[in-house]
Amino acid sequence: MSGVISRTPAAGREHLSGYQARDYDIVDYRMYELPGTRLWFRGPMPDLEAGRYFTCIGAAQTFGCFCSQPFPDLLAQKLGLPSLNLGYGGAGPEFFARQPGLLDYVNRGRFLILQVMSGRSQSNALFDSGGLEYLVRRRDGTPRGANQAYQELLEGPRALRSFGRVGRVLARMVATPRARRVAEETRQAWIESHRKLLEQVRVPVVLLWFSKRVPAYTLHTRNLRGYFADFPQLIDEPTLAAVKPLCDAYVACVSSRGMPQPLVSRFTGQPTSIDPARDRPDLAGSARWTHNHYYPSPEMHEDAAAALLAACRRLVQATPDAIA
Repeated sequence: MSGVISRTPAAGREHLSGYQARDYDIVDYRMYELPGTRLWFRGPMPDLEAGRYFTCIGAAQTFGCFCSQPFPDLLAQKLGLPSLNLGYGGAGPEFFARQPGLLDYVNRGRFLILQVMSGRSQSNALFDSGGLEYLVRRRDGTPRGANQAYQELLEGPRALRSFGRVGRVLARMVATPRARRVAEETRQAWIESHRKLLEQVRVPVVLLWFSKRVPAYTLHTRNLRGYFADFPQLIDEPTLAAVKPLCDAYVACVSSRGMPQPLVSRFTGQPTSIDPARDRPDLAGSARWTHNHYYPSPEMHEDAAAALLAACRRLVQATPDAIA
């Protein structure tokens, strides 16, 4: 499955970003369609005997881009319990909250690891995301990648920007309070999406913060990086604190070990590069990547698995028998 980013509600189908096509020289993700969901995930598909596996929900960081053994696999080995990796490119809690087929699998498992996902995948008054990080501008139906959509928000009205330097300054002055209101609205909607999601989950939940940064940051509107911060974009400590009590345990893994990650061909063992447009057509014309600067490195996945181990062992020991 490759290069498809649009949602097609008429067909009742969601499409994963084309990581397999983009990254095949580096990792074979062994993609498969999970029965009863019409959704594709990273394989191989484990044995899904009720109560004898655990699930992991998240975005590309759980999926494990550029990593041959993401943290769900590493943790499964340590626990002796298969993992069902439901990492989905660009996903946020809103996406999973409206996937009853996936939640059936979650509820047949032993426990759930829920990655703290990005706020830029959350719908708000300006953008409809459908829970994914490719947005539709509500006022005119224009599709936008999240970075482009929010960059335009920060720059302010185009009509003002057309009047040179003074116009750009005025546009920024108009944009700043609106951008702050949108961030707060998005955070509140993100919290509500977690409530809707977790109301449907009947197994213990471990909330995982997996990032290069700590949760605390101060949003500013000078540029996109200051507005978003590192993944999970827009999520700060108070927003995270509102979701923690909804879960049974919380684990933080803050690491940048192994970053940036050189991209190496699995066929030749030599340095290679990838074309980001093979994942997202809107990235056509972008420079090829020789290093991974964004997704967690293999070493970071090792750190996440190690951080999760104690909490997950406690859950396994608390429910030693298979769940019917």
